[in-house]
Parts: sequence; structure tokens; C-alpha cells
Amino acid sequence: MISAGSVGMPLHFGKVPGFLTERMGNMGEAIIEALIENYGPSEVLTRMSDPNWFQALGAIMGMHWNSSGVTAVVLGSLKRKLNPRAHDLGLYILGGKGKAAWYSPKQIERVSDKHGLDGNALIKSQRLTSRIDNNAIQDGYGLYQQYFLLSNQGEWTAISQGMNRDTRRARRYHWHSPSVRSFGDAPHTGIAGLEKQQVLNLVDASAEPLRQHIVELTRERPKDLVEAIHASELPNRHDVRKEDINPARLASVLDLAYNRDIETFEELVDLHGVGPRTLKALAMASELVHGDATRFEDPARFAFAVGGKDGRPHPIDTDAMDETVSMLKDSVARSKLGEKDKNKAIKRLHQAAVAGETKGIPLDFINELIEHEWEHAETNGGKTFMGSVVKGLTRKLMDTQNPLLYGKKDS
Repeated sequence: MISAGSVGMPLHFGKVPGFLTERMGNMGEAIIEALIENYGPSEVLTRMSDPNWFQALGAIMGMHWNSSGVTAVVLGSLKRKLNPRAHDLGLYILGGKGKAAWYSPKQIERVSDKHGLDGNALIKSQRLTSRIDNNAIQDGYGLYQQYFLLSNQGEWTAISQGMNRDTRRARRYHWHSPSVRSFGDAPHTGIAGLEKQQVLNLVDASAEPLRQHIVELTRERPKDLVEAIHASELPNRHDVRKEDINPARLASVLDLAYNRDIETFEELVDLHGVGPRTLKALAMASELVHGDATRFEDPARFAFAVGGKDGRPHPIDTDAMDETVSMLKDSVARSKLGEKDKNKAIKRLHQAAVAGETKGIPLDFINELIEHEWEHAETNGGKTFMGSVVKGLTRKLMDTQNPLLYGKKDS
């Protein structure tokens, strides 16, 4: 089971560019379908309840690695791709951003009627998750979106997000029905936020005395209030640095991709003709599908799969992205027909990457990798939200992001 954590999210500006919109949906759909094919809809809900895994999914889909916009873009694109196939996949994405969240109860009712679920209980759960996130957790974040992911067996994950305009931060709240024993006592699987400020969380397990003495609570000193769940923070900057990632894990993937260590694994024979950048992206996609709960504490690492729309850590490689999607979808299609070899090979790719994590790491390999990928992007049609990369210009413009958004201090 994924162990949910927390992650900070600065607010970012900018729309998803046209070249990326459909590709993001395709990548997300391919990964979710691979999860369902290998482990079932329940595993999708489990992973979606982990804020770090969710942020990693957004990064591998091409969103900026620490953007709060990951929530709406990832779930919005998945909703468009998966809901038309929901009956076959066994998974529905309901609700949404702004007014779309208001339609959740009716959507839940329709799905419940179709599958014989207790619609009243599910609607109550959706309503309570929203009210608790907006009212019982007094942290200064007003909710502006809520998604309710529901399986045809009645299992659900709720993902809400609030915004604090004063601090330019967002906080995301994750729920998972198997972990909710009581809506009044520690129901969240994870809360994603940034500040290590003190937060009044009336549903935390340690807040039982506060719930019993709610009137007296208003007279308590701040030090007596319940603190937020411990957060690992995504920083106020765009660039990816070595402290943001697990270097051994990234180095092992690169070793597989560029030094062709896959040649030593017979099970990976079908992948021998794959180019290094596609292989790199495919290995990271394999980790999202097959990796265990300990693998997602550094979602920034997954931004190296195909790049990010803001040119961080490097521009998006559309060829590698398209080829990765094609290979994932082909492996699922073959698996459904009983041909498991390619599906097993992609799973083995992650296992091979894990096995190679004990090798040494060059001191400056992160900077060298970023330089290498930028050089490739400038000569091979890399893209950012500004369009195709222009040599000598695009990177200079991207380098203005930190001072423009955050000033000289970009911690």
C-alpha cells in the first residue's frame, strides 16, 4: 500500500500548450490503464491517494514538476480520456474544478445506480470530505476544486485543493475510503501543503481533546494547536537541483538507457531497439506502475522522463513521449490478448533499474544531464509552452523564471 505523504505546491501561471494537451492525456491514460491491467482499479485509487505519487504522475505527463496546476491538469485530462471507457475500466473520475465539483452528487448517483452501489452513503462521503477540508481544517486555504474517483466496487479516493492567495500557495488534500474509519478522527491519507505553519485540524487523531472542548479551544495559545502533517516541501523555484532528487535512482535509469545495460537482461529483448530517451521515459513510467511505496519521495526526478512544459529540467521531447505512450498501450493491448511478454519486459525494466542503484554517481551528473538534454532539444525540436525551442533564446527566457516569479531569493 502506498504510504501517503505531503508535498508543497507554489502557484504557477500559464496554460498547457496545444502540442501537449492531447499528449498529456495519452500518457496519463497509458499509465493508468497499465496499472489497472496489472493490479486492478483499487491500486489506482491507492496510488492516487499519495500526494507524492500524484505529483510524479504529473511530472511524467509533462507538467512542471512542482506546480499546483498538476491537480486540475492531470485529473482533467484523465477524466476526458478515462470516463468514456469507465464501464470497461471499472473506474470513474467525478467532480472537478469550480462549478464542476457541484455535479459530483448526481454523478455519484448515476454510477451507483449502474453498479448497485449505496449511492446515499457515497454522496455523504463526498460531501463530508469537502466540508472537512474546507471547514474543519482551518489553514487559510479555500477549496476551489474537488475530484471524487470511484470504482465500480464502491471504493473511492477524494482529492481536494485549496488556494491561499496571500502566500501564493496551494494545498492538496487526499482521502482513501479503506483508510477512513471515522470522518471525525484522522480520515486523511495525506495532506499536501507547503508551510510548516501551525494548522487547526479538528479531525486529527490527536485533536480529540480539542473536539471535546471546542469552546475552550479559542482561548488556547497557538503552541497548543494541532500541527499539520509533516510536509516535504517543493521549493519556490522552477529549476531542478540535486537536492530535489534521489541521484542514485536517476543515475541507474540513465545507465540503463545510455549504456544499454538492458542487453544483460534476456527478458528485455523486445526493448533492445528502443532509443535511449524513450527507454529513460519508459523506465520511469514502469516505476510509476510497478514501484513500491518508498519510491516517490522525490517527484522532481520524474520530470527527467520527457521534460517539462516550462523547460525544467529541460524542454519536452515529444518523440520520446509519443513512443513511450505507444509502447505502454501496446503492452496492455497484447496483455489483454494473453501475450504477456512485453508487459513483463516493461515491469522488468523497473526491476533492472532498481538493481543498478548501487553504482557510483558522477559528482556533476545532474548538471551534465541537463546540459545534454538542452543541447538535444535545441537541435531536435524540443518544445516548451512557448513553442519549439530556439537555440540561444529559449533557455535565456526560461532562466528569467525564478527572479521574475520569486525575486532574487528562490529557496
